[in-house]
Amino acid sequence: MPRYQFAGQLTGEANFVRDEETTSGVVRFLAWVVGLFEEEKPNVLERPQAVVADSQERIFVTDVSRAAVFVFDKPAGELKIWEYAVGLRRFLAPIGVTLAEGGGIWVSDAELQLVAHLDAQGNPLPPIGTGVLQRPTGITRDPATGLIYVADTYAHDIKVFSPDGRLERIIGERGEAPGEFNFPTHLALGQGKLYVTDTMNSRVQVIPLEGDEKPQVIGKRGLYYGNLVRPKGVGVDSENNIYVVESYYDNLLIFNEAGDFLMPIGGVGQGSGNFYLPGGVWVDSFNRVFVADTFNGRVTIFQYLGGAKSDAE
Repeated sequence: MPRYQFAGQLTGEANFVRDEETTSGVVRFLAWVVGLFEEEKPNVLERPQAVVADSQERIFVTDVSRAAVFVFDKPAGELKIWEYAVGLRRFLAPIGVTLAEGGGIWVSDAELQLVAHLDAQGNPLPPIGTGVLQRPTGITRDPATGLIYVADTYAHDIKVFSPDGRLERIIGERGEAPGEFNFPTHLALGQGKLYVTDTMNSRVQVIPLEGDEKPQVIGKRGLYYGNLVRPKGVGVDSENNIYVVESYYDNLLIFNEAGDFLMPIGGVGQGSGNFYLPGGVWVDSFNRVFVADTFNGRVTIFQYLGGAKSDAE
């Protein structure tokens, strides 16, 4: 049986400790007099959707309610909020996020119908997908090829773009057969395979990006642990364990590479191991599992400690 340890959570400014001694008593008094402290509200996650982190341990979280990207900047010791998608146009419904070359990020905005490109400082660069995407949600990028995969939920397909915005190919169409989708949402890449949450077909599809191998189907509709009703986030770790967010039952479900159900984490609630309508999931190179616990307004982090492969063997 795989083993996991609760490793913490991200909520907002509370993740950074401020040094109150750096503010003089006079400044604090004047701020109180003019009511600044009363008007200031702490920046906290409201409805996080997806998460990704870079090599510098900056953690990027999309928040659809705040209409922004939260940047938990560990090196700088501060929380940053990036609100602008294209020029002076603000985000409306940022959903997916993935790392871009050069330290920036790509962010899919379902309402703007495009994928925004922000540099390492959060400055908007030219977007991609304008006029092509109907409702972009999940997104992932292959660092080896630079190709960007976008789940176009209303088009029921996956669109693949080059970094300069060319539409390279379209994967799938609406349907229920392997390789077809019904409102796909979240995406992940691993070992040359594309993992797609085929939400309204209540399954995850694993699609080889090369060769003629047929897509693998994981999960099925049902009422028992391991069944899927409204799967959302999907991720994969270094041992090819597959993580699926089952939002309807507030669970994170873990499957092995063959698609066998291993165990659940969660259940509805506000405790450290519970979720409330969770969204995306992402796994880093250290096998830390980040879950966007959407209606609890936080990102919950678990550390995979091993055990899945030994059990399977």
